[in-house]
Amino acid sequence: MSKKKKILLIILVAFFIIAVITVFFGKKYYDFVFSANVELKENTAYLYIPSNSDYEAVLQILENSAYIKDIESFKFVAEKKNYPSKVLAGRYEIRNGMSNNDLVNLLRSGKQTPVKVSFISLRSLDILAGKVAVNIEADSLEIVQLLKSQDLAQKYGFNENTFLAMFIPNSYEFYWNTSAEQFVERMAKEYKNFWTEERKQKAANLGFSQSEVSTLASIVEAETQKNDEKARIAGVYINRLNIGMLLQADPTVVYATGDFFLKRVLNKHLEINSPYNTYKYSGLPPGPINIPSISSIDAVLNYEKHNYKFFCAKDDFSGYHVFAVTNAQHEANARKYHQALRSAGIR
Repeated sequence: MSKKKKILLIILVAFFIIAVITVFFGKKYYDFVFSANVELKENTAYLYIPSNSDYEAVLQILENSAYIKDIESFKFVAEKKNYPSKVLAGRYEIRNGMSNNDLVNLLRSGKQTPVKVSFISLRSLDILAGKVAVNIEADSLEIVQLLKSQDLAQKYGFNENTFLAMFIPNSYEFYWNTSAEQFVERMAKEYKNFWTEERKQKAANLGFSQSEVSTLASIVEAETQKNDEKARIAGVYINRLNIGMLLQADPTVVYATGDFFLKRVLNKHLEINSPYNTYKYSGLPPGPINIPSISSIDAVLNYEKHNYKFFCAKDDFSGYHVFAVTNAQHEANARKYHQALRSAGIR
């Protein structure tokens, strides 16, 4: 073989070796970047990256989750795409079979999947805090401490008694890394949105502030779960207020006792010296006794106009009430109900 042919052969062999190496590393690079590296038991899962997390914290979260088959290949792609300097907190939905490229792009983008926070007819700010903390990063203690701050209540135009009125029950979407402060800010905005000019005018026609509407609505909420009779019950209490009669609402007495599992209000409970005891103190109590539903708030604003001043539970145990104009009629209705209780063996 001539010298010239030998040189040509060496060049061809060299090119072949280089091509093989290029293909090998090219395939390895492609696999690192684009091959599936997320392995889940279900089709989707959620990756939670707490606030103030750095890149090392994210790597630890990924290792602990066992969602990543090969953490080293993830690190290779993450560092190539400068993710270590662009860590964003949040709740991210990841899919089975995602590549490192897809995962890094998602985490760099900050495109979280929101969580849904729903609440209705809650008894207190403590319970609200627990309900919310299940769905967002802020813990319940942090939220409770904030909600019980008098300065915070005053910031939004409330006091410690009326602050419950600012939280309008509904379903809301939040990002998981929402702070306690951001949650309250959002609720303040929702409150303003809820109180339209029409609702404000209806409250003014009643001679009520917005908080007073919520206070009466909270009593209605505690009296019945039947939306179709809430406006009638609201009308009973408004009639009592208009003639200067005591509200005599049992739910306010239960609230005054602090025993929310109290099943029957007895005479001894009626003697409790509390501004929430509407058997002793006239007018509305100082603030809501729960977070009333929208249906109860609107029932007050659109109360049924009638002459009823009394109501008690129906003797058919349907959850509905029977209404009366006079105390004599009310006493007769109450006797029927108590007779039904005795007949059913209920004490």
